Amino acid sequence: MSLAQDFNTRQDTPEDVIFPPGDLYSDEPPLETELHLRQIILLLKCLEWLWRDRQDFYAAANLTIYYSPNQRKSEDFRGPDFFVVLGTERRTRKSWVVWQEEGKYPNVIVEILSPKTADTDKGLKKQIYQDTFRTPDYFWFDPESLEFAGYHLLDGVYQPLEQNPQGHLWSQQLNLYLGIHQGLLRFFTPSGKLISTPEEVAERLAAKLRELNIDPDTI
Repeated sequence: MSLAQDFNTRQDTPEDVIFPPGDLYSDEPPLETELHLRQIILLLKCLEWLWRDRQDFYAAANLTIYYSPNQRKSEDFRGPDFFVVLGTERRTRKSWVVWQEEGKYPNVIVEILSPKTADTDKGLKKQIYQDTFRTPDYFWFDPESLEFAGYHLLDGVYQPLEQNPQGHLWSQQLNLYLGIHQGLLRFFTPSGKLISTPEEVAERLAAKLRELNIDPDTI
């Protein structure tokens, strides 16, 4: 039996199974490079800034997802590098425990590829996200080679997304584009505008103040 087959799906958990407690800590290994860390922090920071007035989502990076009472620690399956769950309470968590979250799985997952993880991200993880998580939107990005691909779940099967003329891929779940900007994966509005970080917004504001002969450091 393959590892993917060994994981429980949403429907086949026996009623008499006693689930472990929900206060489980994340159990993810360190990220492979500083570039991977910067990339997932960038995605998290941009989305949380864009949706700063919303309280109906949860976004996380390098956090374990516990979804089966029989789930075991495995070097072959680790939590997503970045994921978003919609229609849930926005609060801090130690991990994402499906049976404590009304059975909710991520709506969007992004994996950051590396030589060590690429085969798993494109194979085993893609299969689990399709067949078990049933995550509607799945993307992967390699910050070294700039390989970028995305999939949308249609009738239970991932279908590849086609890039628009700007090379961006559409996420129906986020109502945003994902695309490469200056070597990093970023979010874009439906009209193609780059989603800024808080720091980028502050820098633009400071530049405007200087144009008005106002020193932003004195405000």
